[in-house]
Amino acid sequence: MAHLLFRLRHVTDEEALEVRQLLDEQGFDVYETHAGFFRLGVDAIWLRNPQQKEAAEATLAEYQTKRQAQARREHDEAVSRGEAPTLWRRLAAHPLQVILVLAAVVMIVLVTLIPFIGLAG
Repeated sequence: MAHLLFRLRHVTDEEALEVRQLLDEQGFDVYETHAGFFRLGVDAIWLRNPQQKEAAEATLAEYQTKRQAQARREHDEAVSRGEAPTLWRRLAAHPLQVILVLAAVVMIVLVTLIPFIGLAG
């Protein structure tokens, strides 16, 4: 029976390609499924051979640990250079978008709290 090995939803194309190449290089028997037009399925990479499950999961865990360390390193370098994204930088770059998002958050909070404010009076 096939085993779900790696979900592809919310994964960048770069990471998906790296995972495909890694699994191919290691010789794992895998196939992909796509969610389809109505998104009722699962975008994922599946392992056909259950005997390879532990080795494939260990390989992916090692890959994800390395990828996380690399992303953390890149973020730390961006912070040290002063290039990391912050709220103020985003506000300066996209003021209208940030203001609209903040207005939406305030509206949601107000709509959520209106029934309780009415009870206090």
